[in-house]
Amino acid sequence: MLKQGVWYEISTSVNNREPLFRGGQAPALFGRVFRETAHRFTFAVRGLSLAGDRLAFYIRPADGFELPAIMKWLKQTFAIRYNRDNGRTGHLWGGR
Repeated sequence: MLKQGVWYEISTSVNNREPLFRGGQAPALFGRVFRETAHRFTFAVRGLSLAGDRLAFYIRPADGFELPAIMKWLKQTFAIRYNRDNGRTGHLWGGR
């Protein structure tokens, strides 16, 4: 059950444990996409970590029911842009 005013822990990993966030352009691209997400949705965030093949942070959406939409837009937009910029196809995030 999603609730108002609650902090949610988000943790997800890159498919096949690819160390996507170890240098290269991925961290900067993720930062840009994350800022766009913050313009589209209202939420607070704490402890954002990009480490190797993992993304983790705490998020408190203004409307708790928007959490799935926030995460879908963030992950999907990043994956589309990363794949396009790197000539890739297919899934980027593990554990779909």
